[in-house]
Amino acid sequence: MKATVNEELCVGCGLCVDTCPDTFIMEEDKAKIKANPVPTGSEDSCKKAKEECPVEAIIIEE
Repeated sequence: MKATVNEELCVGCGLCVDTCPDTFIMEEDKAKIKANPVPTGSEDSCKKAKEECPVEAIIIEE
């Protein structure tokens, strides 16, 4: 599984980092991808971060 963040949509709320810290990191008030592919065992939390993103900035490719 691969995750990306649309930085133009990202508002920097940090919810994704709280939900899936193995995959996401905050840099300059925007979410960035820390690990690609998504680490084994973090797939479910990554999907949850995508679902909970208030601006739908997270894209997941299976």
